[in-house]
Amino acid sequence: MPNRTQQPTIHPIKNLSLPNPQKHVLQNGIPVYEINMGTQEVTKLEIIFNAGRPTEHKHLVARCTARMLREGTGPKNSAQIAETLDYYGGSLGSPVNLDTANIVLYCLNKHLEKLLPVVAEIVCEPVFPQEELDTVINNSIQQIKVNMQKCDIVAYREITERMFTSDHPYGYNSSIEDYQSLVRDDLFKHFKDQYHAGNCTIIISGKVESKTIQLLDQYLGKGIPKGTKTIPNLPNINTQLQSIKIDMPDSSQSAIRMGYRLFNKKHSDYNGLFVLNTILGGYFGSRLMMKIREEKGFTYNIFSAFDSMVYDGYFSIGTEVGTEYVEPTLEAIYQEMEVLQNELVSKQELEMVRNYLLGNMLTMLDGPMNIADIIKTMVVEGLSFETFSQLEKTINTITAAELRDLAQQYLQKEKMWQVIVGA
Repeated sequence: MPNRTQQPTIHPIKNLSLPNPQKHVLQNGIPVYEINMGTQEVTKLEIIFNAGRPTEHKHLVARCTARMLREGTGPKNSAQIAETLDYYGGSLGSPVNLDTANIVLYCLNKHLEKLLPVVAEIVCEPVFPQEELDTVINNSIQQIKVNMQKCDIVAYREITERMFTSDHPYGYNSSIEDYQSLVRDDLFKHFKDQYHAGNCTIIISGKVESKTIQLLDQYLGKGIPKGTKTIPNLPNINTQLQSIKIDMPDSSQSAIRMGYRLFNKKHSDYNGLFVLNTILGGYFGSRLMMKIREEKGFTYNIFSAFDSMVYDGYFSIGTEVGTEYVEPTLEAIYQEMEVLQNELVSKQELEMVRNYLLGNMLTMLDGPMNIADIIKTMVVEGLSFETFSQLEKTINTITAAELRDLAQQYLQKEKMWQVIVGA
């Protein structure tokens, strides 16, 4: 029997290895990354199009096009698509983010051959029915009206637009007028211009069968037209830092958002800042949580985040507090930044953060579908597959002095946009 009075031995996590996917190329030039692992007869197919905001010719057309893909094709309407998926036990999603639009299918291996023709129709023959488009637009407008009553969402919208400007695809906010101006022809144009092989990547994961790549080539290699990858022409960003207060008299709390533009994962300081951000506000045991939630009791949740996109990135801090605690919270945030600039992180805290981050990385390697998510990030953002091991090396080796130097360079009050929304 184990001795329950003694804690288990803690073993360091080292030498995490990201399995290299097998790469195939379909007849139309689409790269396919295969992660063939696991014991369950399940497949995850993700089709990724470089068809997000940076490729738009009109505001919101990327989001609406992606949302409308599964609402009807030449041969099938939305109900027939849903019925086919249900019959074969498949799950189909169409997530969209700032940079890409994706189609994700989960299914049993034995049903992949039945479901691939449906997926091919969705990505090759959408018809964007007017009635469904009207529903999407009306629902989106209602969602905007609801969101504009929420302090935290208003603050997020404001600070991202201020950092990137309303002319930038990462900065503009969705509006009622933008939705009302969309017509079917806008979706057809975006689809024709961006949904082609040059903008496409496929990731297949699970217990992949030998015939799967042949099936992908049969339905997607033939169906998706060839094309050249879109290289967006992004506007220059020239802004002046401000502190902004937006009044919402009926709100019970005030939202605080602060931050500034940085860079994407390709920058040499990204990995070090990833560790520094975790210490400051990136997990439940962070400095900001301990100081502002646990010690002072100003908030239920506070975070800092380092968000990276394909072409840019930004650092932010956010929380919601009672109106009377806004100024004390701001003071406490800046104080924690100054402490990181002036004092070395203790060995105990740094080891705790190392273990936390390495444990997360270990979880990310748990199973072929989690690994597929890592591979997707690497491919979409143009990173080497060695990036994963480089991050692990930084986590294991970064010193307290290096973290202090990074804090002095990047955690400066003078660089921060500040937005307060509330009563």
